[in-house]
Amino acid sequence: MDLLRHYLLTVLIFLPLVWVIPLAIVRRRAVRWTALAGTLMTFCASLLLLALFDWRAGSSYAYAVDGGVVQLVHRADLFAGLRIQYLFGIDGLNLPLVILATFIGALAAIASWNVQRMTRGYFALLLLLETAILGTFLSLDFFLFYIFLQMSLLPIFLLIGVWGGPRREYAGIKFFLYTLVGSIALLIVMIALHLYSRHIIPGGTFDLIRMAGPEFQEKLPATIGRAHVGIARGLFILLLLGFFIKLPAFPLHGWLADAHADSPVAVSMILSSLLTKIGGYGILRIAYPIFPHPARTLWPIIALIGVVSLVWGALCALAQNDLRRTIAYGCLSRMGLFTLGIAMFTKPSLDGAMFMLVADGIISAALFFLADVVITRTGRQEISQLGGIADAMPLCGGFAATAFFANLGLPGLCGFVPEILVLFGTFIAATAGNLLYIHAQARGWLGVFVFSVRALALIACCAAVLTAGYLLLTLQRVFFGPRKTDQPDLVDLDQREIAVLTPLTIMIVLLGVFPWPTFFVLTSQTAAAVLKLFW
Repeated sequence: MDLLRHYLLTVLIFLPLVWVIPLAIVRRRAVRWTALAGTLMTFCASLLLLALFDWRAGSSYAYAVDGGVVQLVHRADLFAGLRIQYLFGIDGLNLPLVILATFIGALAAIASWNVQRMTRGYFALLLLLETAILGTFLSLDFFLFYIFLQMSLLPIFLLIGVWGGPRREYAGIKFFLYTLVGSIALLIVMIALHLYSRHIIPGGTFDLIRMAGPEFQEKLPATIGRAHVGIARGLFILLLLGFFIKLPAFPLHGWLADAHADSPVAVSMILSSLLTKIGGYGILRIAYPIFPHPARTLWPIIALIGVVSLVWGALCALAQNDLRRTIAYGCLSRMGLFTLGIAMFTKPSLDGAMFMLVADGIISAALFFLADVVITRTGRQEISQLGGIADAMPLCGGFAATAFFANLGLPGLCGFVPEILVLFGTFIAATAGNLLYIHAQARGWLGVFVFSVRALALIACCAAVLTAGYLLLTLQRVFFGPRKTDQPDLVDLDQREIAVLTPLTIMIVLLGVFPWPTFFVLTSQTAAAVLKLFW
């Protein structure tokens, strides 16, 4: 058991990569089954984390040996001169995302069953991408985090550029350039933090948990000097730039619609469910814990970006005639709610934001797969040319209604839980008893603060009308509208498509009905530990 605790994270990360070896030597007709076996084995390995993870342990944002929440740590020196470590660990922040990554990875392999061109290379890139994503979520060394994050760019670029739609080259290059800008911002922060850490810790460190610890936080202002406030704020803004591009958030979302419109369906599922969630995870893992003071002072900007993303995404979705672009802009809108949640510094809003990463990942995967089913059957993706799909494909219509209403925030489905928690947390932040930990140096600004938070919360509530508008309008026009007379005969879902949509729908309902035993029991301690950094 101790051996399993020590090495499980390493096995989990590199298991998909190991399966590339048999993938390269099996016969062509066995390539799909080999890739599926690799992703299913990785998913089963991730479920072992639930048995080994102690959700009651820890009360601080530190390692378990110091009474913290970070467990199952695997540590070794990689480059002693630069203090780069082979450092992985698990807590309530990344555990749900790791299980989501292996879950979506297996479904993406099934969704790719119809890929006919260069299948060996396609599935090899898919497995490499899963390793990169798992490594990013589990790395607790900033340098290692950055390496795995960069590893994810090349497979995505190739998967879009080779197997994508008519504008695949444009979409792939646009995605790569946007994310490259974000990566450069992260690289600058990583180098700066390591150089400053050399004055605090002998030899310096890239350890993300240690950088958030009291020793580093107490000595960092003296290390930087008089310009501490400005430099810390600048580094925090660079982190936000890098992670908001990946999230995405307004106005850094320019790559989003083009990438989704011309990606293979499995890549769209991974992009919306996992790659964008790395942005949210990076803010909670790196930006907030290491720079709590700039996070407190810049909360109005973060909250405003969240509300604008929420409204802008919904308005753009309303204006679209392309089914995939409509769903893509819906993702932007939901990530706006996540951004508002992390800006409020209350337990309900943070819980809702963390839940949003997982819930949106499941809903988005279902929506993009359903969009691909519709487009494949009809040969069209313009909403104006679709209609009456549910008449000929009732099973598809049922799955679509569940996913759309989950996205809408219907009670009993997983989209409702994060929405209500973020809105509750935003209103709670405006009460007098919760202003102590929000940066307000002058009492004269108290009324302005209360008014601005309540205004943002009210705008977010009103944005639900826009969300309902584009979701119900799309659902009605595509699935339940009048049947187009020139539309070909349609065949309902086959076994492969049911195999993808059924587990997604089960998770939508399960997380919506039982959010505590399926999610919050794993994350509650970590969320409380992160909030302590701001008190």
